[in-house]
Amino acid sequence: MNDRRMFLKSLGVGVLSAAHARIAEAGRLRQQPPSSQIRKAVLISMLPKELPYAQRFAIAREAGFHGIEMQTVALAGEAQEILEASKKTGLRIHSVMNADHWRFPLSSSDREVVNRSVAGMETSLRNAALWGADAVLLVPAVVDATTSYRDAWMRSQRVIREQLLPLARELKVIVAVEEVWNKFLLSPLEFARYIDEFDSPWVKAYFDVGNVVFYGYPQDWIRTLAERIVKVHLKDFQLDRPNGRFLWKNVGEGDVDWLEVQRAFAAIDYRGYMTTEVAGGDAGYLKDLATRVDRFLAGQKPV
Repeated sequence: MNDRRMFLKSLGVGVLSAAHARIAEAGRLRQQPPSSQIRKAVLISMLPKELPYAQRFAIAREAGFHGIEMQTVALAGEAQEILEASKKTGLRIHSVMNADHWRFPLSSSDREVVNRSVAGMETSLRNAALWGADAVLLVPAVVDATTSYRDAWMRSQRVIREQLLPLARELKVIVAVEEVWNKFLLSPLEFARYIDEFDSPWVKAYFDVGNVVFYGYPQDWIRTLAERIVKVHLKDFQLDRPNGRFLWKNVGEGDVDWLEVQRAFAAIDYRGYMTTEVAGGDAGYLKDLATRVDRFLAGQKPV
């Protein structure tokens, strides 16, 4: 019981004052658009799956993107083909989206499930090291009928700290925790606290602009997370009020306030990659998408 009280208290005390200090500090940072530092990237899943990797990379490059976010690849030959595609096109693989963290969450009470999750992350980290990526996206936990919020927090942190961080440090690849619809890390204060408790440069935040519009404002999250953010996903949603749900939208066509989001990224001086996570399409569609991102980075409405 005392442990539970201390856990709850740790979320409510300290985080508020630390977050307020960071918000105040962010307000003093320069407000100029960060477009000269930020690099545009695209998810590999948005490119034609029927084409060889070299052709997919070339399509992304021609559309105006600077990088690719890959997904976990277990086969050595396929991983090598991807590396060659990156070298041939000059398009950097900047991050890896880990697989199986939904099917095999680190927060599970089943040791075998956790072991499979750890094995998947180890493959992702080694993929990243091979390809020159500096981060792996990880959904750290899933809260469900059998896993409480507190257990998800404690279990996932323990596994990351004891089983993933040693390899991440060795390979010099960041474990980038993402907020998503897993009923976990539901506020920017909690997300910041979760990252801070590792006290490690190898655990950072992967911030998804669209995911938080269900229950918050991305510009608020950005200013609170500040320097913890190492990677960014760009997507948009529109509230379908009659049915009480959100609809996927292209960048600039939903409810995200892109002007405020850009100002928030400028305030924290973010200089990393921003990866589009929307529907795929042909060359014309991808070029339009890259242009939308350019407008956003320049402090304009995407459309």
